[in-house]
Amino acid sequence: MTELMMDRGVSPSRRREASGREVLLIVCSGVILASLDLFIVNVALPQIAHDLGETDLSRLSWVLNGYAVVYAALLVFFGRLADRYRRDLGFLLGVAVFTLTSAACAAATTVDMLIGFRLVQAAGAALVTPTSLGLVLAAHEPERRQGAVRTWTAVGGMSAAIGPVVGGLLVAASWRWAFLVNVPVGLAALVVGWRRLPRLAGQPTERPDAVGVLLATGGVGLLTAGLVRGPDWGWSSAALVGSLAGGVGLLVLFAVHCATSRNPLVHPSLFTSRHFTGASVVALFFSASFGAMLLSIVLWEQGQWGWSALQAGLAMAPGPLMVPLVSFGITGRLIARYGPAIVIGLGSVIFGGGVAWWALAITTEPNYVSGVLGGMTLTGIGVGLTLPTMMSTAAASLPPQSFATGSAVVNMVRQTGIALGVAVTIAVLGESSAGSGIPLHLFTRVWWVTAALSFAGIVPAVALLRRPARTA
Repeated sequence: MTELMMDRGVSPSRRREASGREVLLIVCSGVILASLDLFIVNVALPQIAHDLGETDLSRLSWVLNGYAVVYAALLVFFGRLADRYRRDLGFLLGVAVFTLTSAACAAATTVDMLIGFRLVQAAGAALVTPTSLGLVLAAHEPERRQGAVRTWTAVGGMSAAIGPVVGGLLVAASWRWAFLVNVPVGLAALVVGWRRLPRLAGQPTERPDAVGVLLATGGVGLLTAGLVRGPDWGWSSAALVGSLAGGVGLLVLFAVHCATSRNPLVHPSLFTSRHFTGASVVALFFSASFGAMLLSIVLWEQGQWGWSALQAGLAMAPGPLMVPLVSFGITGRLIARYGPAIVIGLGSVIFGGGVAWWALAITTEPNYVSGVLGGMTLTGIGVGLTLPTMMSTAAASLPPQSFATGSAVVNMVRQTGIALGVAVTIAVLGESSAGSGIPLHLFTRVWWVTAALSFAGIVPAVALLRRPARTA
């Protein structure tokens, strides 16, 4: 066991170090924090606006959008640092920053204070995500890594999906509990992690190139900012066009820099892996569909049916509950028998079918059982099949020196996809999407577009993730 740990860069010197299963349990607490906060604050915005006396919805939206932009922009940079330096300390630092700023968010007395603390909170989350997956990969034998990553991903996916549910429950007491709930979880993760996580020495890689860092961070930041701010700026505004064009331009320069630099931030060899590239492309389509799904059903239930945040959150509960049941119960066996391409394709079809269910069954009168429940259950099954398979397939193709960087790339693509899905939803619904007078046919159009995005993920799954041909 000691030799195996040393081969993976794990120091055996710390007393009572956690086993692979215990490492997974510890880091999943950090994943819950980072994933839950992506959506838990959504349902709290009206109460935040009332309590802090904020009438400018454009500025208030940065409580959500600022978090999304910073989180996406810093993932790759922090992933590269996590590969170079000790991952256990990086994880603990990220959790500490996230926990401290969660308490600060809860104590904020102005919207500007809240936005500032949220930006720092997002930086903590961006450090937690790649370091946590790097710890999981290094703490497990190669044959057990895919199963561990499926668990890591299922926990994250369930946490993100259940965010509106938890948010609805907490906001019933106070919006500040949406942030305070992170504090006990974070403190427990810090205490147990400091005592039990193995020391994971960094890989002998060079410092991240400053030019690559600036190009990647600026490109992802501008692209994500443009997507999430499109509804406020206007889809034909100079600000939006400049943000998107600038983001795409910087990312193109980043790709050229990675291909020609002696020390690229993301080594091009990662994308020579068919499985890594395929999983990354699938992540874009599926995450766009996932983000559009979560936003659209909440907008419909609260805006058109007049449900409270608590009612809307509880109505979504069956979907997130299906994620661990499917992921832990059948996904691994299906992958072993049919391969990742079939499982991702099946999950994408079921997820898209769930959203299409809403397009066909939801009416202007509340009809939860016949209209929402079936689609919510199917989308949960789709997440449980697709998301863990996608992430475990990408992770299995990573070399040890790129565990954190590679996982950060896929998660960056996922976050950008979520922002794209939100932008598409708002664009289809129109500028009145915050109101309550949007006709059903526009939501129906959103759900068909969302289903199409999920179905589109089948193409890269089949093309890039299919099993290699057997040789004699």
